[in-house]
Amino acid sequence: MLVLNCSTKLLILEKVLKSHFPESLKVYGAVMNINRGNPFQKEVVLDSWPNFKAVITRRQKEAETDNLDHYTNAYAVFYKDVRAYRQLLEERGIINWDQVFQIQGLQNELYDVSKAVANSKQLDVKLASFKAVCFSPVSALPDTSFLMNSSPQLTYLSVADADLLNRTWSRGGNEQCRRYIAHLISCFPSVCVRDDKGNPVSWSITDQFATMCHGYTLPEHRRKGYNRLVALTLARKLRSQGFPCQGNVLDDNVSSISLLKSIQAEFLPCRFHRLILTPATFSGQVHP
Repeated sequence: MLVLNCSTKLLILEKVLKSHFPESLKVYGAVMNINRGNPFQKEVVLDSWPNFKAVITRRQKEAETDNLDHYTNAYAVFYKDVRAYRQLLEERGIINWDQVFQIQGLQNELYDVSKAVANSKQLDVKLASFKAVCFSPVSALPDTSFLMNSSPQLTYLSVADADLLNRTWSRGGNEQCRRYIAHLISCFPSVCVRDDKGNPVSWSITDQFATMCHGYTLPEHRRKGYNRLVALTLARKLRSQGFPCQGNVLDDNVSSISLLKSIQAEFLPCRFHRLILTPATFSGQVHP
């Protein structure tokens, strides 16, 4: 096991990961953020360098953690050889098996291998699987002339909006998520539409893996084109900073899939997998 701390090597890793799209997208996004100030206090672990077969991004050991906060306690995985990934999982000190955490990746064997090792350590594993999406370049944004007046206004989120996002996110509704969302807003690009009172009515944020997430419009403001406007604006903001424009969507989310098709998003051949792993000590205390 090797922790990659050298800034030059991390930049080389970023370039190498780019050649393994789309399966490497989650790790790539995390490494990009490490190379651009590391606001989420991440580090990179590999089996070897430079000819690595597996790479994991994780929170730095010195970072403050909440053992119930699987939103922040998140690992991204990419491997060229699944056996090398399993060996990293089994190696002492790479994964903190004593807290609730998540693993993200875009490779099919990820769940079976992770579950096998987790079961041996008596952790519960819950899998969520999504269609993975990349946003293709779009020649023109929708008409924004109706936003030129004082209201509604196209802008960005503030930490003060975290409570609203926590209440409306299907994965939210708890203190760990509220704190996580506030951290995302303070660190990464976001876009929102605000009403005449300055309240957000439609938005999207970027997570620690440079993934667009929590795209949402309040029910009373739907069918106004806000979702499309917000998604495309955030995608362009990310692309202007050199990030890939990636996201994911549940298979049964018909309205979002229709929107993604309308803005020429590319549905990737691989799927996005998110595993939430819970030690028996915390069983029953974990939010989805």
